[in-house]
Amino acid sequence: MSLLPVEDALAAILARVPEIVPETVDLSAAAGRVLAAPIIAQHDQPPFDASAMDGYALRAADVAPDQWLDVVGTSQAGAGFAGSVGPCQAIRIFTGAPVPPGADMVIMQEEAIREGDRVRFTAPARLGHSIRPRGNDFTTGDTLVEPGTRLLPMQIAVAAAANCGSLAVARRPRIALLATGDELVIPGTPLGPDQIVASNSFGLAPLFAPYADQIANLGIVPDRVDLLRGTLALAFADEPDILVTTGGASVGEHDLVQDVLKDLGVTLDFWRINMRPGKPLMFGTRGKTLVFGLPGNPVSAMVTAIVFILPALRRWLGQAEPHFWRLPLLAPTPPNSARRHFMRAHLVHTETGPALMPSAQTDSGHTSSLAQADMLIVQPEHDPGQPIGALVDALPIN
Repeated sequence: MSLLPVEDALAAILARVPEIVPETVDLSAAAGRVLAAPIIAQHDQPPFDASAMDGYALRAADVAPDQWLDVVGTSQAGAGFAGSVGPCQAIRIFTGAPVPPGADMVIMQEEAIREGDRVRFTAPARLGHSIRPRGNDFTTGDTLVEPGTRLLPMQIAVAAAANCGSLAVARRPRIALLATGDELVIPGTPLGPDQIVASNSFGLAPLFAPYADQIANLGIVPDRVDLLRGTLALAFADEPDILVTTGGASVGEHDLVQDVLKDLGVTLDFWRINMRPGKPLMFGTRGKTLVFGLPGNPVSAMVTAIVFILPALRRWLGQAEPHFWRLPLLAPTPPNSARRHFMRAHLVHTETGPALMPSAQTDSGHTSSLAQADMLIVQPEHDPGQPIGALVDALPIN
């Protein structure tokens, strides 16, 4: 059976991702969510001509050397001056306060000389100076943030300024994780003979967390058909949106996951990808559940999750897929085989800009090299190797 190209596998996965389902959340709960509908301004901001300074509001026509003006009132935030400003008049005004009718400029207090109820100025007339016009920030009906945007603090702030008490965001998927293998024990457990510590679910959960509503860790299942079938049946009964297994995705004598998944009604779209690390990747569906069978080797599991599952999660939420970074090499890359290589690399900030230091480590179980990497260089099939300084495509790991 031939290996499926990376692009074809990704296209097959994305074709199975359902349409965005919007849900409404309070603004206070919207941080980190992805917009399903635009943020629309509900009013003009500022809603009135507002002072940008503490000082005096007046008519520019009245500003002249040694010209005294009468101070006839005060305008402060939340309590504007009720009247208007006439000839040779000024009002004391504070930052954010409404500029009253008649006034067409503000002079800051440091440029004012006050004596009792009179004031004169050391600054020249500047029409409109230090006034934020009504709607200067945005006006009613303006689109302030587009759908597909992840809501970070600045987007939350502008939504609040636009008087949006709630927002329509994309519903996030419920994800279940399951590790398989007789040899696995949970972190913190004393190791017995022939045992290794399970790390995949513990790395995948925080990788998926920004995109997920819930992540259920179903633990570790030994390589026994009855136990695997029972655990997977319970997992499907809970109807997760996405089920991710690690281990048992190959075709060895103890790689049982594929057969059990098919017996439980999973339709497999594919199970071998032309890439390294991570060739034995399975993908299929059971009802509304997307099913990913990732390799058991930790680097393979994490890399295939970055390359295939994260794009699916972004599509689920309506986020645009980020472009590859294109950066120069600080060391040469070796010739590649017929499988696309996602090569670990360290991002280095040099005097001339960011660059990539490729890792010499290619072992799919070498977790420490992945922990030290920032990027995955995407090395094409049959690439002859690239010299120092060559520009290469790369994916950020974090």
